[in-house]
Amino acid sequence: MTSRLDGPAKVTGQARYGVDHNLPGMVHGYVLLSTIAHGEIAAMDVAEAERAPGVLGVFTPFNPLELRTPSSPLFGETWVPLQDKEVAYYGQPIGFVVAQTYEQARDAAMLVEVSYHQRPALTSLEDGLGSAEDAPEDRGSPPSLTVLADGVESIEDALSSSPVVFEATYSTATQNHAAMEPHSAVAVWDSDGLTVYSGNQGAHLQAAELAGALDVEPSSVHAVNPYVGGAFGGKARTSAPAFLAAAAAKALDRPVKAALSREQVFTATATRPATVQKIALGARTDGTLVALRHDSWCSTPMDRSFVEPTSHGTSREWYATENLAISQKMVPLNVPPTTFMRAPGEAPGSFALESAIDELAVALGMDPIELRLRNNSTAPPGKDLQWSSKHLDECFRIGADRFGWANRTPRGRTDGDWLVGLGTATAMFPALRFPATVEVTLRADDTAVVATSGSDPGTGLLTVLSLVGAESLDISPERVAPRLGDSALPPGGLSGGSTATASVGSAIMIAATEVVDELVALASSPGAPFEGMEVTYEDGRVLAGGRSMTFGELLRAVNRSSVAATGSSAPGEELTKHSFSSFGAQFCEVRVHRWTREARVSRMLGVFDAGRIINEKAARSQIMGGMIWGVSAALHEGLEIEENGRLANGDFASYLVPVNADISDVDVHFVQYPDTLHNSVGAKGIGEVGTVGMAAAVANAIHNATGVRVRHIPIVIEDLLEQ
Repeated sequence: MTSRLDGPAKVTGQARYGVDHNLPGMVHGYVLLSTIAHGEIAAMDVAEAERAPGVLGVFTPFNPLELRTPSSPLFGETWVPLQDKEVAYYGQPIGFVVAQTYEQARDAAMLVEVSYHQRPALTSLEDGLGSAEDAPEDRGSPPSLTVLADGVESIEDALSSSPVVFEATYSTATQNHAAMEPHSAVAVWDSDGLTVYSGNQGAHLQAAELAGALDVEPSSVHAVNPYVGGAFGGKARTSAPAFLAAAAAKALDRPVKAALSREQVFTATATRPATVQKIALGARTDGTLVALRHDSWCSTPMDRSFVEPTSHGTSREWYATENLAISQKMVPLNVPPTTFMRAPGEAPGSFALESAIDELAVALGMDPIELRLRNNSTAPPGKDLQWSSKHLDECFRIGADRFGWANRTPRGRTDGDWLVGLGTATAMFPALRFPATVEVTLRADDTAVVATSGSDPGTGLLTVLSLVGAESLDISPERVAPRLGDSALPPGGLSGGSTATASVGSAIMIAATEVVDELVALASSPGAPFEGMEVTYEDGRVLAGGRSMTFGELLRAVNRSSVAATGSSAPGEELTKHSFSSFGAQFCEVRVHRWTREARVSRMLGVFDAGRIINEKAARSQIMGGMIWGVSAALHEGLEIEENGRLANGDFASYLVPVNADISDVDVHFVQYPDTLHNSVGAKGIGEVGTVGMAAAVANAIHNATGVRVRHIPIVIEDLLEQ
């Protein structure tokens, strides 16, 4: 198995992240945040801050930096700070202080006196349910969708006529991405334009947003992000520090570094929305589903810029049912922005759906795996497009055998003072692709360069470039130099949505074919060693007339340093022929202490059908991280928003995430069936499917151990106290 190419640099501290860049004459910026959740800034007294030691500039809505709202086809409009006096949430960026040192900028920011015209704030999802609005169209679907069997007039009729009916309400908490690398940027202008060093999930996308905000040509913005210290969707869009540093660097004619503190990351960036979900299931006594209704509500910021598609992301596609009704509503709140977070929609949606399926299994007296297999879908309900490849049944069979599911009893077992239970859940995440372009260069030293502007936020994409490039060029991976994280390279799409390998890998294969064609043509061109001959290529060599040369030898022979070609790939007509998804079966064992009610996940297993696995070592790591994230959602993570909008636990001391002591045995297995209907590489996404379903599996295992059903996450000790 191949180790990640960027691993040694990261673990030895040699990797340079955005904030690690230090430039001559560089100064530091500090972001000032609001202390109310809703209102208008009446005044900002900056006189004392401007007189503070080392201060070069204090920028506010009353003295704003030159920025405008950028827009893109992928994201729509992106909010930029300091452009008006409106405050929509507690912790909103409202000022930017630049000084000679970070400490001087921070201390001066504390001297700014802000007064507000404060307005009432709505910060609770539950309190706002009465003012919910229909969500906008998502994934080509309206906010409400109903599919009914012939002769059935409504979903309520279908439910009422079902022999067995189960209905419950579930909720999930607001989460923060909590990446190790805080959002930051170093910006510098020169005669060629702007260069920004900032962790991001797509360098060319960041460059485009900055160009739009600064009203300059995209070609004059150079975004560099070779290393990204975690993202998970939270760095898909340009951050406030990047916008502010870029504009301040231009205004002051000095390089500017800006980094959010850990506490600021929790408010000045975006979160996963909180959700409330009502699910009703109607089934026959044999377990086959007759009807499924899934109504969802999620928090959204006051600008309605993002919706967590919990019902559309799960109930529309997961199970075969004759009657389906889903709806998605949003509740505008005075809370920090919401955005994509690992498995947006599917992660919180699967907690509700997979908990409900488990509860239905209990009501039916049926094994939870058998119930899931009995309702296995061949295509999303209401759609004629069958799955291109689906081996979920095999995932469950293999997982049940490896995990010892046959030893499970309906009421768990005891082990001394511990109550032990087993839980399971389905995992699904759509297999997607984004447009991507890759350049492949063959060099005279017999090495190749595979380059694209995409990023590797911990996913292992850099190594995938090397492996797919080597395979496509028929050379060893050691001879391939991958390049990522630079907007000057061909646009490589977004490292998000579990799309990177399928998107970039397909483009690599096209580019490799193109560059080999160029090489073969060069080999038989006038004056070349194989002039006029029919040339072929294999094993990194050109062959003709009974002799061969490496591509490097050929290039040296014709006095060329390199030959290059680009390849582009994008979703096409396959979308009109099939539905695409990655699948998995999640298993976990939970131990709950009889007296303290402490819950511990003692072992986990995930078995996944994600097409061809390019690098099993990295893929296992990706899936393990996702599964641990699911445990985190189930037992640890949850932002607590006070009535006034302040985050009660907006720091790493209070916002709980698992540590090594919380995670014991994690096992991952892949059933490998390359899906070449999805893309020529045969790979489907793995970055997000690993977290889907795991929170439900934990809750289901807790119920199996204790008999206590908890319908919200995170689950805490108080939830498990005997009634």
